Amino acid sequence: VVNIREKLYMIDCGEGAQLQLRRSRLRFTRLNHIFISHLHGDHCFGLPGLVSTFGMLGRTATLHVYAPHGAEAVFRPLLDFFCARLPYEVVFHEFDTQEASVIYSDRSLTVETIPLRHRIPCSGFLFAEKSGQRHINRGMTDFYRIPISEYNRLKNGADYTTPDGDVIANARLTTPPTPVRHYAYCSDTAYNEAMIPQLAGVDLLFHEATFAEADLPRAGETFHSTARQAAQIALSAKAKRLVIGHFSARYEDESILLNEAAEVFPAVCLAKENLRVSL
Repeated sequence: VVNIREKLYMIDCGEGAQLQLRRSRLRFTRLNHIFISHLHGDHCFGLPGLVSTFGMLGRTATLHVYAPHGAEAVFRPLLDFFCARLPYEVVFHEFDTQEASVIYSDRSLTVETIPLRHRIPCSGFLFAEKSGQRHINRGMTDFYRIPISEYNRLKNGADYTTPDGDVIANARLTTPPTPVRHYAYCSDTAYNEAMIPQLAGVDLLFHEATFAEADLPRAGETFHSTARQAAQIALSAKAKRLVIGHFSARYEDESILLNEAAEVFPAVCLAKENLRVSL
């Protein structure tokens, strides 16, 4: 779940999603958008149950589901059967996994698909915060006796012209906006250098690391990545931080995956239930 000023965006919805949502103490009512990367069960089997629970809780706000082509044909009959007479609407927005495209946009962010390489059509998601307004430098605006009615123009980058006709540059009256943040989610995928330009400079990258390097052939067969490959993507993209996850159950000690990734990209940690990362 991506939490941007208490607006929640869920990525994938496997079994147990609503249980983990409760454990996270996040408010169900703040979740209006769910993004499904692909139609393998471990990424979407929890959706009908979550939709049903929302209905029993009396939800009225529309729930938007973004998923690859074919998702509505899979889920609509289930929802019609198990979630009949919902007090709210579920709207599917289907997308093409073969090309990067903006599938959601509001005042504060955009969500763009990232084409991945998997056994079935699959996309990652890039959450990109939009640039905010510039900040008023109160010391300088007071010095030039600029009326408050001009502040919105200043925040939008305008210069100020005094009653005498002197132009005060905006850079003297404001400071730059808060730096924007970017989060990329890439699961499930084989090693894919083609997505590196799209990930350039992200603040946080989640990348699957299903296998250790000793199981590289198996990773290739199943279109998954090793921990070292995930770290190489992060390094090449100049990401600031990396979280690896989607581990194969064969590894009782997941530190082997962490160590292999850290050899290439030290700013890495293991995903775990209810891990919180602040940007």
